[in-house]
Amino acid sequence: MNNRLEGLQPESVFKHFEAISRIPRESGNEKQISDYLVQFGKNLGLEVIQEESGNLIIKKPGTKGYEQSPTVILQGHMDMVCVKKEDYPFDFSKDPIPLVVEGDLVKTEGTTLGADNGIAVAMMMAILESKELEHPPIECLFTVAEETGMDGVLNLQPEHLTGKILINIDSEEEGIMLASCAGGVRNVVSIPIEWTEVDLEKQAYTLTIKGLRGGHSGIEIDKNRASAIKLLGRVLRGIEKSIELDIAAVSGGEKMNAIPKMASATILLDEAYIKELEKIVDQYQNFFQKEFEASDPNIQVQLNQVEQVKQVFQDKTKKHLIHALRLIPAGVQTMSANIKGLVESSNNIGTLETKEEEIILSSAVRSSVKSLKDEINDRIASICDLIGAKMELFSDYPAWEYEPNSRIRDIMNEVYKELNHTEMKVDAIHAGLECGFLQEKLGKIDMVSIGPNIYHAHTPEESLSISSTQRVYEFLTEVLKNIK
Repeated sequence: MNNRLEGLQPESVFKHFEAISRIPRESGNEKQISDYLVQFGKNLGLEVIQEESGNLIIKKPGTKGYEQSPTVILQGHMDMVCVKKEDYPFDFSKDPIPLVVEGDLVKTEGTTLGADNGIAVAMMMAILESKELEHPPIECLFTVAEETGMDGVLNLQPEHLTGKILINIDSEEEGIMLASCAGGVRNVVSIPIEWTEVDLEKQAYTLTIKGLRGGHSGIEIDKNRASAIKLLGRVLRGIEKSIELDIAAVSGGEKMNAIPKMASATILLDEAYIKELEKIVDQYQNFFQKEFEASDPNIQVQLNQVEQVKQVFQDKTKKHLIHALRLIPAGVQTMSANIKGLVESSNNIGTLETKEEEIILSSAVRSSVKSLKDEINDRIASICDLIGAKMELFSDYPAWEYEPNSRIRDIMNEVYKELNHTEMKVDAIHAGLECGFLQEKLGKIDMVSIGPNIYHAHTPEESLSISSTQRVYEFLTEVLKNIK
């Protein structure tokens, strides 16, 4: 197989990044990558601990002169969000990621890249393998299932780790050192379906919202990108106000933590209303193109005739569905008054599914303030009470609270100033890093998060800056050299 990243610097990092890009690692399917890393660590003669969950710890002693230095935990997650372009033939369970180099960027041909968080895995592998770097004792922690609720770190066995300094490598902007992050929870709403026989005089159509950019539901929630699921609710409501409409199915989104870039509904109506329906669809496409001309210029609202269906939602179910799509909050809910520009709380309706007995809406609720996270969930619960739906919460993870005093932040600032002649920015992020759970699991630990420039994570446009990767890796290794 061709090595598409051959020659990129740092060579050891990109060598490992390309190798793991050939291994399936969708959330929930990490056994192969976990086993691969086990063998990698054993081949180096290092201590390897593979937990039942699939989490992995590889320990490397300090180099000469660093034997008594404080142990440092380097941490990242193995899994990746697997999203592809609608028309791109690809199977994440077996196909290697189709890497492409364009100028300073590593990209793909039509899938997510997996730089989130494969680049952390690759950097840790390079450090473990190196015989030239100077560093204190290192414990590399590779977790699973970060992207779908942080189940890996939730099931971490803390007795396997001894370090009191932790560097998380799951950030996506060079020059920024994160010291706090939002907590979150997966909110699942189930709307019971009551079915009725279809009126065979009516014609079936698929209504599709497509062409949206999508994006990371934490980092990019403030970019005013459209939610295809919310737009679908608007169009269905607009049609229902003018035309007698039946709905047979709805679907949308790909991942709970990605802004949905596509949604659709199977609808039925009398042939006499087709012209009016087409007019309404065109009207909403014009609305959306004007409203999102900067953030989502390629929005399309399409209508296609399909084969007849056997059953449709009863009117009560239809109304409950549209109410839920219209009323469940989505996007930014509050901004921080303490940190300028920081999203404080948000919600993303990531997926919409029609099952045999219920319609499922899965949302990612995030906030750096627990009471506001609870408030969003309570508002959704109130909507559920009104429409006879059920709400359940899963994978609740805590915020990572800011610590005013930090030795590792001080060391990083000194090293960064020496290398770049400017101070490193200390910031917080509206995304769910594993640091909140790590803080709970490991007790008092000095922790930061860094990473190279990654663009459009969780979308098929995801890309990784080559030069930024080199600078961040050199910065990280210099930081390790300065921990004595």
